[in-house]
Amino acid sequence: MVEINDEILDRVGILAKLELSPDERQEAARDMDRIIKYFQKLEELDTEEVEPLTHIQPIQNVFRQDLVRSGDREEILKNAPLRTEDAFVVPKTFQ
Repeated sequence: MVEINDEILDRVGILAKLELSPDERQEAARDMDRIIKYFQKLEELDTEEVEPLTHIQPIQNVFRQDLVRSGDREEILKNAPLRTEDAFVVPKTFQ
C-alpha cells in the first residue's frame, strides 16, 4: 500500500498548484488514503470476463456526405461584426 507522506503531498500540491495549511494537508492525506483504499478494493473484483467499455451508452459516428452548396453572400455576411467588401474581417493570428 502507498503511504501518503509529506513528499507525496508536496508533489501533489505542486502539480495542483495548491498551498495547503497543516490542517488541509492532514485532511488531504486522509482523503488520498481513502481513495487508494477504494481502488485497492476495486482491484479485488474479478473482471476477467468483463468487456472493456469506452462509453456506457452505444455511440457511433454519424457520417454525412459533404455537399457544396451555393449561398447568398449578402445573407451570409449580414451578421458579420466586421467585413470588407465580400469577406469576414477576423483578428490576425500570425505576425
